[in-house]
Amino acid sequence: MPLPLYLLALAVFAMGTSEFMLAGLLPCLAADLGVTVGTAGGLTSAFAVGMAVGAPLMAVLVRSRPGRGSLLGFVLAFAAAHAVGAVTASFPVLLATRVVAALANAGFLAVALTTAAALVPADRKGRALAVLLSGTTVATVAGVPGGAVLGAVFGWRAAFWAVALLCLPAAVGIARGLPSVTARADRSATTALRAELAELRRPGLLRAMLLAGLVNAATFGGFTFLAPVVTGPAGLGEPWVPVALVLFGAGSFTGVTVAGRLADRHSGPVLAVGGPLLLAGWPALAVLAGAPGALLPLVFLLGALSFAVGGTLITRVLYEAAGAPALAGACATAALNLGATAGPLLAAASLGTAAGGLGPFYAGGLLVAAALLVAAAPRSVG
Repeated sequence: MPLPLYLLALAVFAMGTSEFMLAGLLPCLAADLGVTVGTAGGLTSAFAVGMAVGAPLMAVLVRSRPGRGSLLGFVLAFAAAHAVGAVTASFPVLLATRVVAALANAGFLAVALTTAAALVPADRKGRALAVLLSGTTVATVAGVPGGAVLGAVFGWRAAFWAVALLCLPAAVGIARGLPSVTARADRSATTALRAELAELRRPGLLRAMLLAGLVNAATFGGFTFLAPVVTGPAGLGEPWVPVALVLFGAGSFTGVTVAGRLADRHSGPVLAVGGPLLLAGWPALAVLAGAPGALLPLVFLLGALSFAVGGTLITRVLYEAAGAPALAGACATAALNLGATAGPLLAAASLGTAAGGLGPFYAGGLLVAAALLVAAAPRSVG
């Protein structure tokens, strides 16, 4: 894989750390800014909405610009938003910086996905995507716990500064290591926006996006409410929460790596095997939540399965959107983030059911079941 891919992954790592670390910083952040924890939680919602809306918007705005310039601008905007957030004493200003950061993150990922695919031969998109998304999985393993430690020792502002500083070597690498013009820029310059928008209505692409969104919703819904299960039904103490999160992250890295090897030529078997295993895995996690010896290995396995299946589906989105070179990454980003937004909301709603704290895992199973039904439906349906 070419070096520029790893430079893009470094930026994705910084952005993924920012997206996920906030959950562990909310209590001290809320106390420092004089707002409730519930109000501070709006920072997470603002980021998620900004990501979902920002991907297509930013991709359209920069579609005729070289990938390197766009990516560099998004990284610097992301870093600047975190620097402003680290020094502000105003919650509304911090909320605004999260929206700006989300738009920059969405734009970066949308362009990076299509740029990454353009840097490799046409039959290696899956491997390129695996390298790029490894930045997110490494963030769950190392970045998020690191941000939590920084917040606990030096305060939440230190974590924001750390993310801003992480963006700088990524920016230098993109400026020096990425070609000024890629195949993405060449193709998008010759493809009319109207033609690209027409491609986005293709049933095959919409189907792939829906599948990716459903699986990602199950992933983020379960991941978001994993900690209360570790300390509740599993009967483990607080120190075991980061252990479970790291296990999920390690599984995610394993899954996205496997998907990268297989998604280009063997996506069918990956989905045929991984889908039913996910369908069984989420409810199994709920049933076995009271047995730590089973819970922790299952957490690793579900991280691996979720990202193997999800990564393969995102690769399929890129293939289906090949006729829209500038907007293909936006499609993939939108599918990811709509799932990441809807999943936790549906999981939270399940907490009020008879399943209680285990509801998110059963909800994950239902979301995967819906994905399998969509996948099994005749092509003419969707």
